Amino acid sequence: MKKKLISLAVASALATPMVASAQSTHVTMFGSVQAEYSTVDIEGISSQAHVGDDTGRSRWGLHVVEDLGGGLKAKVHVEYGFSTGSGNLGVARERWAALANDDWGEIKFGRVQSPFKDFAGGMTIDPFAYTSLQAGGSGGTMTASANGLGAGANGFVNSALRYDSPTVDGFTFSGLLMPGDSRRFDPTSLGGAPVGLGVNPTNSGGEDGEWDFQIAGTYEMEIEGHDITVFGGYSRDNISTVQKTFGVLKDEEVWRGGATWSYQNFRIRGQYENIQNAVGASTCTTAGMLGAQQPTVAGLPLGDTRAQCNSAMNLNGDGDIWFVGGEYIVGDTRLIAQGGMANANKVSGVAFSSSREVSSFTVGAIHNLSKRSSLFGGYQRTMVDDTNFVADSDANKYTIGIRHDF
Repeated sequence: MKKKLISLAVASALATPMVASAQSTHVTMFGSVQAEYSTVDIEGISSQAHVGDDTGRSRWGLHVVEDLGGGLKAKVHVEYGFSTGSGNLGVARERWAALANDDWGEIKFGRVQSPFKDFAGGMTIDPFAYTSLQAGGSGGTMTASANGLGAGANGFVNSALRYDSPTVDGFTFSGLLMPGDSRRFDPTSLGGAPVGLGVNPTNSGGEDGEWDFQIAGTYEMEIEGHDITVFGGYSRDNISTVQKTFGVLKDEEVWRGGATWSYQNFRIRGQYENIQNAVGASTCTTAGMLGAQQPTVAGLPLGDTRAQCNSAMNLNGDGDIWFVGGEYIVGDTRLIAQGGMANANKVSGVAFSSSREVSSFTVGAIHNLSKRSSLFGGYQRTMVDDTNFVADSDANKYTIGIRHDF
């Protein structure tokens, strides 16, 4: 009997730390599954149709939070994306570890989203984000840089540190540093690299240059039932020492500003972006357009142009992009109209570089079946004016889809 009691006491002692750990650690499995039927008809190219989720909404992952005491928490986030229209087992999305405190904020280490994507403007003001009607990508009304510093659906920043502050009197800010070597850590992109040089000038700077960084802030206020948010930010993509050998490339700078206003069932939102010396912004994620990945050599499009991202600037060129949208809520349905324009300036002295103007407008609706399930659909018209490439034609896009979050 004594042996049984001793064994029970030892087992209880060993089990106690495990129970305490379980009580202070919370593991959440989350995800979203989306499927849409999309069709795009580009002038001069046969129309395409697709059933699936190429824009990257479908995902699954784990989010872990451990209470370390004294208000300090440790967090881990691992996330994979997939398309419901293929057998792909999953592609890497966010992957980071973090320390957080309600008093001083949160700092993440790893592969993260940029503040321009999920904090100040970007996808936070686009109700059609992660659908074929999104403003980033082929819609032409938001930067969607291949280096992850823009608002591309499948764009993430590798080898990064990101800090998000707590909210103080309505104000909060976020900052990101990317110290990685551009030839190893930056997201792979084929755009803009002359064949045989072994370096991609569209990648971010890193070990061979300075740290890339991005900072953004938001301020929220309520005035007599009117909810107003003002945001702004600055992004710098430094070219590396190797990229400087091209002689013409300069550090990319992007300024962003915008605001949102809501009153009862009305919502209005907009933002403006100014791009100088486009490097990463000279190519972009193409998930919003059906078709093959756009191949390029020295920044010039080759072959199948159906997946061109119309918001791309000319390599080392300047430009600006504006976006505006509004919606009205009727019961469980959001009626949406939005659009904008991108202007890519000609790069002086560079052959085959021409000015490009892209405008688009989108109309559609999102209907909530429940808190987790929704239907969506709409139409987008994209108009491209580029005198160099006839393939950059106008496009009509239609989509209808269903989404469930868990």
